[in-house]
This record gives sequence, C-alpha cells and structure tokens, in this order.
Amino acid sequence: MVNKINEELEAYCASEYSKLSRVIVCEPRHMEIREIINETQKEFQEENIDQALALEQHAQFTNALEHEGIEVIKLPPQSTYPEQVFTRDIGFTLGETVYVAELATGIRQGEEQILKSWLETNGISYFNLLKNHIEGGDVLIDGKTIYIGISERTDETSVKHLQSLLPEYEVIAVPFIETFLHLDCVFNIISPTEALIFPESFTKKEMDILASRYDMIEVTKEEQFTLGTNVLSIGNKKLFSLPCNKQVNSQLRERGYEVIEVDISEIIKSGGSFRCCTMPLLRTTKKKTDSA
Repeated sequence: MVNKINEELEAYCASEYSKLSRVIVCEPRHMEIREIINETQKEFQEENIDQALALEQHAQFTNALEHEGIEVIKLPPQSTYPEQVFTRDIGFTLGETVYVAELATGIRQGEEQILKSWLETNGISYFNLLKNHIEGGDVLIDGKTIYIGISERTDETSVKHLQSLLPEYEVIAVPFIETFLHLDCVFNIISPTEALIFPESFTKKEMDILASRYDMIEVTKEEQFTLGTNVLSIGNKKLFSLPCNKQVNSQLRERGYEVIEVDISEIIKSGGSFRCCTMPLLRTTKKKTDSA
C-alpha cells in the first residue's frame, strides 16, 4: 500500500492538473449532517449519511488513488468534526508552501489544528493565515495565476491579504452566487486551456473573464447538483468523476481525457465531491513542467 511517510516528503503545487504524487485525505468515520451548512445538506437532512456506506465508498476512492501510484496520507478522524472528510478546505499548497487558514464555520473550526499537527510532526513548514478566512475549495491555481472565490467561507479582506503576501502572483477574486458552497462547486480548471463551469452561478463580467482564458465545458443544472465540476485531476489528462455525471464524463472523454469513475454518492450528500475530499500536498515537482 502506498501510504508511507518518509524523510523525502515535501510540498509543492503549481496547478490543478499537474501529476499528483501525494494527497491528504480523511476517512468519513464520523460523517453526518448535524447542522445545515450548505444547500445540498438541506436535501438530505432527513435521510442523513450512511456512515458505513460512506466509509466503503471512500476506501474505494483511496484505493483507486493508490492504484494510480499516488501516496495517500490519512489524517486521524475525530468525532468532533463531522465534515472532516473534506480536507481540501483546511488548507492549500501553493509553490513549496502549505497555507492553513481559519475555517469560517463553527462546526468545522479546529480541523486546522489536526492538519498543522501532522505537518509539524513530519517536518513540513506551513504559513498560518491567522484571522483569515480562505478555504481551499475557493482556491484554484494555474501557474502564476490564482483564482479565489468570494463566498460565505472566503472573504475579500483575506484575499487582499494573500495578494499582499504573494506579489509574484496574479490573484483574481471571483465572486459567484452564494447559494453554492465553494468556487470548485461551479468552476474547475482541468488543463492549461480548459475548465469546467456552471454558467448560471456567475455574472457576465466573471464569465467573460474566465472565458477569455479557458475553453469552457458547461455543466448542466442537474449535474451541478451532483457536483459535476468537482472532479479531481491527477495529471496526464486523467481525472476522477462521479458515474452519475454522464454528460460531463462524455464531454471529457471526447476531449481525450481518461475519466476514472468511482461512486462516492453517499459522501456528496454533505456537499462535496472528489476535489473537496483531497488536499494535494505534492504535484509535479518544480524541476518538471506543469503540463496536463
């Protein structure tokens, strides 16, 4: 099993689509809808989460990652945190630095400490964005450009602070309709020239900015609800996507992508899919090119 921690462990990320080598996840052992913190959870509040099924599906996903040669690092799940499976939100890797911010929602606050403890134990430096609300689901990286969604979880003041820390980057704030949880629920970059998008979540201004930079693959309202944009790219035009998002998967295959279908339908009841469930720690190293 490719789940070892070694002395060579390091952090590096320069895009959303470079080859993924190491990723941080957390089993949904205590996953449940305790209080409504997004629109998707409203739909499933009554039936809630089948924890055994969520665990089984998550194991299938992590096995598939390991099958692709990706080192899977598992944070310890704690009963205090029912949303801990969504590791993407607790931080993001940019260049050689892991950034950890304070989570905006009370039920999730404290998850950051588990990540920081793991990083410290393994000698990985990180930048603590104290009093800043920038959740990883709102951060999309493409070379020297960083797109950051303005949402209920990520505010403009924090984005401006991050820009001041990163003068060598172009940081673009991307407002979207607050009905949607994070930017990656409605927009995702999958190559240097292509992106998935749910157009109804943006004004014309934002659509024009994004469309000027990427060839857009539009996601329908039905497949946005099943998080069609929230795929996980692992490099070499391979990505993980839900089997139910047939139109998205068909369009991706027509464009030459290898789509790895894994069913995590129980997990998405809480409002997140493959990208939300993974925090990339190491993508293609800086000595290599960041090509798809």
